[in-house]
Amino acid sequence: MKTIPDYFGSMVFDDRVMRERLAPEVYATLRRTIDENAKLDVSCANAVAEAMKVWALEHGATHFTHWFQPLTGITAEKHESFISPSGDGGVIMDFSGKELIKGESDASSFPSGGLRATFEARGYTTWDPTSYAFIKGTTLYIPTAFSAYSGEALDMKMPLLRSMEALNRQALRILRLFGNEDVKMVRTSVGAEQEYFLIDCGVYEKRRDLIYTGRTLFGAEPPKGQELSNHYEGSIKPRVEAFMRELDEELWKLGILAKTEHNEAAPAQHELAPVYTTTNIACDHNQIMMEMMKTVAKRHGMVCLLHEKPFKGVNGSGKHNNWSVSTDTGVNLLSPGSTPHENVQFLLFLTAVIQAVDDYQDLLRISVAKAGNDHRLGQMEAPPAIISIFLGDEITHVIEAIENDTPYSSEILHSMRPGGIRVLPKFRRDTTDRNRTSPFAFTGNKFEFRSVGSSDSVASPNIVLNSAVADTLRKFADRLEGAENFEHELHLLLRDTIRAHTRIIFNGNGYGEEWIREATEVRGLCRYNTTPDALPHMLDEKNIRMYESVGVYTENEVRSRCEIRLDNYCKTIAIEANTMIDMVRREILPAVETASLELARSTREKEMVGIPNDYEKKLSAKLSALLRTISDKTDLLEEGVRESSGISDVMEKSRVVRDKVFSEMLLLREDCDEAERYTPKKYWPFPTYGEILFSVQ
Repeated sequence: MKTIPDYFGSMVFDDRVMRERLAPEVYATLRRTIDENAKLDVSCANAVAEAMKVWALEHGATHFTHWFQPLTGITAEKHESFISPSGDGGVIMDFSGKELIKGESDASSFPSGGLRATFEARGYTTWDPTSYAFIKGTTLYIPTAFSAYSGEALDMKMPLLRSMEALNRQALRILRLFGNEDVKMVRTSVGAEQEYFLIDCGVYEKRRDLIYTGRTLFGAEPPKGQELSNHYEGSIKPRVEAFMRELDEELWKLGILAKTEHNEAAPAQHELAPVYTTTNIACDHNQIMMEMMKTVAKRHGMVCLLHEKPFKGVNGSGKHNNWSVSTDTGVNLLSPGSTPHENVQFLLFLTAVIQAVDDYQDLLRISVAKAGNDHRLGQMEAPPAIISIFLGDEITHVIEAIENDTPYSSEILHSMRPGGIRVLPKFRRDTTDRNRTSPFAFTGNKFEFRSVGSSDSVASPNIVLNSAVADTLRKFADRLEGAENFEHELHLLLRDTIRAHTRIIFNGNGYGEEWIREATEVRGLCRYNTTPDALPHMLDEKNIRMYESVGVYTENEVRSRCEIRLDNYCKTIAIEANTMIDMVRREILPAVETASLELARSTREKEMVGIPNDYEKKLSAKLSALLRTISDKTDLLEEGVRESSGISDVMEKSRVVRDKVFSEMLLLREDCDEAERYTPKKYWPFPTYGEILFSVQ
């Protein structure tokens, strides 16, 4: 029987395979490209392509694909077979360096936000050698970037790679000032905790809202939800455990470091967390993970829901983005050590993050803005829509000492014995507690950005983080490189920066109404409750200039992404609204009418024989009233959809969709959910929340 180390990464063309199959000089050249961003020549690409092809054929592959991440939020692929005609009527299996490096896709068929016109079809996929190729099924998947004929980015990967290089470039400038000459590369790393729901296929197939939109548009709360907190980290049901076991195996074959899995807070909700890895690879792995969750769930007769809020009244799903910065020599630049007040290099990088988050709090909020996440942010299950930083007591005390120019003294104990019980072993306590109400929390040697939606690509928030911190480090380096007295200037820089940006630091309860007032009225922090509130600020002058200064986006690329995401918001709500209208007219109204007519018939029959029927009369009247209001509100919703569809300006359209269409959807849902509570079960046309949430046993 094969052990996990035997098959881990068995379907990946990783470093072990490259060392074995590539000539030493080819391997060395490729490693320089991966590790130091060195240029890759064609001869090296040809050698890699040949070795990759032979390895793929040995593992049963017949096709290859350039796997890329367009601005749809999911991945795309076009499969090509390895076959080429041999001239004698047969075929040979062929794969060149040119095919490895470059592919072509129809750029006008993907969202471009005006970067490509319909008649301008050419787009290029370009091999990303920093992310390993892998085999899925009978196809070799080659991770690639996707750009227009003009060279502008049409995907998530290219800006992410640019942002990683921008941060690397500026971080190296800072490290050189501290005398670190041996560091060649600074990388950000990410661990994305993925939350999801599992429900039975049978109930899913009876809910057209789940099929079309990924969430339930109707549903009265069940008698039992998550009130008892007995699902969170509880015993995993055998059917779910079997799913998790197979999912782990499939992910491990693909070199994905699936590590921690448990039940989440809501019934039917679960979580999978991987080990940290380089940001670019972590983003690729998360996309594979989401796809594999759906595939494996189907094999077990279940459906995996990744929507941020599939069920009203129970916790939604997020994707906590754990982000850190490390050198190629193994030093975590956000690790405070045992004496953080003496670790000046750590304090400088920490201060850079504080300034970056304060300066670009709007962009961090924008990075997680979408229709699905609007249901979740600001609720008691997720961080508020206001960005702030949690540092914990010890680091906050260090920061306050720098701000006030006073000596630092700590009385915090670094070891603890739980409950004071002697039989329990002592262990080292972290430098911070955890604050689940904070959107951006320091958790020991990394920051946890808790606001990311469960269905989102993690590329977007990490592009913002990398870019904003790179911009701040650039400013720091400019100031320090010209200093006559480095240590004195460094002290002033830390003090001045902290004094200017302490408003972003908040260690308290982010759920409290008093925090919202303090954040907005006293501290002047941004509060964007909805996607149409947030996204237009992507085009603020300071944000465009920042992206341009660090070389991550051009102004055209920023504008295109703003337009695409607002358009996606409008289309998402329109699909939901049209689904609601269809379900109401074809399922809910007929069901309620049938129940009402049956009650009326029963009432008449009982009256004829003198049987009391007060209950049925009241229920019949209740359902008749609901029939009228549901029908009227459906008409109003349809009117709102028509009105919004005629608006061409995407910003105006998004506001109308939010204020008229979405608000009408909420009102219509209230009456439909009320009708569900009063309609006899035999008439209700689709599975209820209780039947869905407890469908997997």
